[in-house]
Amino acid sequence: MRLCSQPSHPISRLTQAGNDAHALLTAVAAHAPNRTAVSACESLRQILVQQFVPDTRGRLRPRTDKGGFPPGSLQIRSPYDLDTRFAIRGNTRWSGYLLHVTETCDANDPNVITDVATTAPTRDTAAVPGIHTRLGRRHLLPTEHLLDGGYLSVALLEQAEREYGIALVGPVKASGQWQHKEQTGFARDDFTIDFANRQVTCPRDQVTTSWVQAPAMAPYIAAHFRPHQCDPCPARSLCTRGRAARSVYFLPQHLHELQARNRAQQQDPSWRKLYALRSGAEGTIAELTLGHRARRCRYHGLAKTHVQHILTAIAVNIQRLAEQDPWDTAYRPRRPTAFQQYLESHGFSRPLWWRQGK
Repeated sequence: MRLCSQPSHPISRLTQAGNDAHALLTAVAAHAPNRTAVSACESLRQILVQQFVPDTRGRLRPRTDKGGFPPGSLQIRSPYDLDTRFAIRGNTRWSGYLLHVTETCDANDPNVITDVATTAPTRDTAAVPGIHTRLGRRHLLPTEHLLDGGYLSVALLEQAEREYGIALVGPVKASGQWQHKEQTGFARDDFTIDFANRQVTCPRDQVTTSWVQAPAMAPYIAAHFRPHQCDPCPARSLCTRGRAARSVYFLPQHLHELQARNRAQQQDPSWRKLYALRSGAEGTIAELTLGHRARRCRYHGLAKTHVQHILTAIAVNIQRLAEQDPWDTAYRPRRPTAFQQYLESHGFSRPLWWRQGK
C-alpha cells in the first residue's frame, strides 16, 4: 500500500489494509487445495506480523515506535526482495545490501580484487572474519591487511594475529566519551589501571573498590567509584556530568595493552606512510559504483546480487590486467608530439586514424 506525502486519515487506511490482508490470508489457508498457494502468501504473512499488532478486539492496527517494530536486521523492507534490509552510513540511508571489496596493494604489481563480500547491512567488523576465511581457503592471506577504521576493533586485531598470523593495520575507533570529543576533562586514559590488584586510580588519587566483569558487558570490565569519593571532589565536573559516581570501562589486560599500542603506532610517520596505501581502495569503490554501476542491483535476492558483484569485480580485474604491458617486451608508448599536445590543450578532436602517441 502506498500513501502520498500528506494522506488523509493514514491510520484508518493502514488499518483497513492490514485487516483486508489478514482476511485474505485466512481465506487462502481455509480453502487452498494445496500448500502452494499458502506458501505464496508467506511473505505477506511475515510483513503483517512485522507491521501490525492485534488490539483487544482482535483487529489489526499498525505498529508504532512504542508498539515495537522488529530490529532492522529482521524487518522486511520490500515485498519484491525479502532479503533487503535498512542500512545507514553517516547521512546516507537505503534499503539493500553492503558490498565489501578487498584488493592487493603491492607497489610493483597491478592491484587486483581478491575478495568480494555481499552481506546484509550489519557492522562492518562482522565481515572481516569471513574475508580472512575465504582468502585463506584460496591461499591469498596477506601479511598485513590495511582496513578502514569501521572494519577494525581491538578484538579483531587479536583474533587475526592469533588465527591467521595477519597484522591488521588501521585506526581503532576512538572513545565516544564526551571528554574525548570535547578534548577536556578526565577521559579513561587519564585513569591508572592496576590489573594485578584489580583497582583503578583516578587523577585525584581516589582508588576504586569495585571491579565487575559482568557477562552483559563482555569483554569490558567496569570499575566503579563510590559517591563519597566523587561528590566532594572539586574536579567532579571534569570527570562526570551525571548524578552518579564515575564508572570506568575498559578491556581485559591483553586487549587493553593491544589497544594502547595501536594508538601509539598511529603517531609514527612510518605507520602513516604504510596506511596511506589503503587510499587506493576508495578509488576502487568509486570505479565499481560509478564506472560499473555496482550500487544498483539488477536482480532480486542476496545470492543473485552477490553474483553481480563478483562478475563486476572480474570485469575490473580484466580491465586492469589488460592495461599492463607484457613484462618481456621493450615496447613503450611514444610521447605525444607538440602538435598533438596543442590540439588536446585547446579541445580540438582528432580523427581516429590520427596517431595516438603510440
